[in-house]
Amino acid sequence: MKLLCCGGSNNNSMDLKDSKKEDEAEGKSSGLGVRHFQVFLLFCALTVAYAQRVNLSVAVVAMIDSASANPDFPEYNWSDKIKSLLLSSFFWGYVVTQVPAGQLARKFGGKVMILSGLTICSVLNILTPLCAKLGGWQLVCALRVVEGLCQGVVFPSTHTILSQWAPPKERATLGTCAYAGNQFGTIIMLATSGLLAASSAGWPSIFYISGGVGCVWSVVYFLWGASSPSECKSITSEERKLIELAQAGEVTAGQDQPKEQPPTPWLSMFTSPAFLVLIVAHSTHNWGFWTLLTEIPSYMKNILGKDIKSNALLSSLPYVCMFCMSFVFSAISAQLNNRNCISTGTSRKLFNTIGTWIPMVTLIGLGYTAADQATLAVVLLCFTVGTNGATYLGFNMNHIDLSPNYAGILMGITNCVANIMSIIAPLVVGVIVTDEKDPDLWRIVFFIAAGFYLVGNGLFVLFGKAEVQPWNDPPSKSKADATPQVESQH
Repeated sequence: MKLLCCGGSNNNSMDLKDSKKEDEAEGKSSGLGVRHFQVFLLFCALTVAYAQRVNLSVAVVAMIDSASANPDFPEYNWSDKIKSLLLSSFFWGYVVTQVPAGQLARKFGGKVMILSGLTICSVLNILTPLCAKLGGWQLVCALRVVEGLCQGVVFPSTHTILSQWAPPKERATLGTCAYAGNQFGTIIMLATSGLLAASSAGWPSIFYISGGVGCVWSVVYFLWGASSPSECKSITSEERKLIELAQAGEVTAGQDQPKEQPPTPWLSMFTSPAFLVLIVAHSTHNWGFWTLLTEIPSYMKNILGKDIKSNALLSSLPYVCMFCMSFVFSAISAQLNNRNCISTGTSRKLFNTIGTWIPMVTLIGLGYTAADQATLAVVLLCFTVGTNGATYLGFNMNHIDLSPNYAGILMGITNCVANIMSIIAPLVVGVIVTDEKDPDLWRIVFFIAAGFYLVGNGLFVLFGKAEVQPWNDPPSKSKADATPQVESQH
């Protein structure tokens, strides 16, 4: 049934039997299993990572103006230029370790890499107040660069782990649940930072708590986390068999055979149209998304007279919308998948279109809201960021579709390029918007971002694929006869 619905051949009775067995196995897996606990641990990891990523951006306000929070703690006379330098320094290190992290996660396992990176980053967070006191902004800047280097391993490692734990039919749902931690960590930090800074513990508590929680997560993950089902002692044989059966034909040279791992097929990757389009889709998405999150607050303050940064609720509201909507889209995707309504490729393109082209339209609409329509602008902003959550089911999972064996490496490459775009986008806005009170200049910015959304997703829809690519498997172990039949299921 499954092969026929997705265009597979019905001539081979063995394929039908294998498909039936897989469907029966998946039908028995409706309850929660160890794989869901592993995804929850990844959710917590990304929550910690993003809380530590954004904590300086909210703490720096109290650090340069202690009277605004608790005057009993040190205050630093840092200029706006130094402040910008500190906030950007994280990404200098972050982009450097993306590609190596994917390769290292494949060699040593995703658990080792994500655990090492977040443990070091958590300790450095705890040391931030001391570094500010002893070395001023220079030492804090160096500290943030190292934190960026450590967190550069997070996304590639997460993708590597997901490729081992998530059965193809659950990939989008489990991936969305894990990556929802991005928004949750941001929400928690934005909502609590003001209270922490004004408390008796002062602004240093922002770093102590985020770093301390990270250390607690490290201990928990060290004890119960696992790179793959084969390394997990608590998984049942039934669940392990379920995952292995569902992934049959996709992973033939995985983490379980480190000594036999073939060389990474770099040339094949960079000459693969499906992967090149994925790089474009990820990069153009980041341009639009970070234009939204970094520049919209300035636009709303200067053009619409609504300072959302001064209001913790308004600051976190777009992230709350994205967090909630990502689960809504995930539920819709699961229903479509369970009913075999659409193929995996169509699903990826559908949700990526929702997550980019709807924000494209509403982003342009934001540019034409009048000064007396501030409430409408906030609604549009929340809707724009909220629908962006659909991309978790689009390009964000496509790395694992194309190559389960090299998913972490693919994510490292695309995330490296995409984050360079994230750095360039605000700089371009600064060049264009010479007068922050001029709405016409802001509209140019919004049209550029909308253009990136249009082109990036357009190429993804036309040329994107969700089938395992030939270079996923080493030539010596190629399963030319079996792989296309299994791929047709997905």
